[in-house]
Amino acid sequence: MQRIANLDDIAEGLDALCLIDPRLERVRCMAGEVPLRLSEPGFRSLASIVVSQQVSRASADAIFGRLTKLVDPLTPQAILVAGEDTFREAGLSRPKQRGLVAIAQAVADGLDLNHLCSLDAPQAITAMTAVPGIGPWTAEVYLLFAAGHPDVFPARDIALQTAVGHALGIDPRPPEKTLIQIAESWSPWRGVASRLFWAYYRETRGRDATPPA
Repeated sequence: MQRIANLDDIAEGLDALCLIDPRLERVRCMAGEVPLRLSEPGFRSLASIVVSQQVSRASADAIFGRLTKLVDPLTPQAILVAGEDTFREAGLSRPKQRGLVAIAQAVADGLDLNHLCSLDAPQAITAMTAVPGIGPWTAEVYLLFAAGHPDVFPARDIALQTAVGHALGIDPRPPEKTLIQIAESWSPWRGVASRLFWAYYRETRGRDATPPA
């Protein structure tokens, strides 16, 4: 697996995507800078993604900022002893509280988040989604930004659905199953396609909806 590790990899992927699907040349021109956004694999990275579930990027950044001040360092052990009052002060919903605690317990029990980054995407997603609080979107985003996986496209992401629909003239925006089918043609560079359409969304909608890395 060729990891997406630097901006040269992004450029290579964008060139390949435009050859695969010439419609993406216009998308690329409109998207402007397509950032790398890599984070260190591990609990902190996964926790930030859990916090960002179903909220705006601005809200996620604010909540995660409060959480990391209240729980410092942000480790599985610290989460397991933090308590509900701390989570409430950070602004975490009850489902996210339960999810973070379940993930922290899974890591304490031996779930190796670094090793998952070396697995093929289906294997890693299966292992991650066995943990309460980790759905397919969370697992896919972790593989994109912590593992640099080149061929993952989180088709459940509303911003990606909106961006692809707008860019390709699909109205209403394509739902998950349709977007999965559309993105299949962009393999093996679906990880770069994800970044491209998040950048396109940023430029056309005026706000960044890329999940935190």
